[in-house]
Amino acid sequence: MSPEMKSILEKIKEVPALLLYCFTPECQVCKSLRPRVEILLQNYPAVHLLYLNINDYPMIRGQHLVFTVPTLILFIHGKELKRFSRFFSLDELKEFLERTTINL
Repeated sequence: MSPEMKSILEKIKEVPALLLYCFTPECQVCKSLRPRVEILLQNYPAVHLLYLNINDYPMIRGQHLVFTVPTLILFIHGKELKRFSRFFSLDELKEFLERTTINL
């Protein structure tokens, strides 16, 4: 396991709230969604955002069962709490963050 991959896995476990944004460079939806997610997360300072090009990390893609992009996975204290894949609205993400990050 590369040091960079180990660092990513450690960050998922260590950060209290982390949104893993899985993408590929070819994905146009991923490119257009990214700035909107960044803007949304400005309202949730406890949630850290980590971008992951799944082409570069096939082992992480396999471990977290990422079959499509964009996939956003919310981890709370290292545990996957919710996954948003391919077709979801930012309102869904916002509503979920409102409910789950209030005590962080």
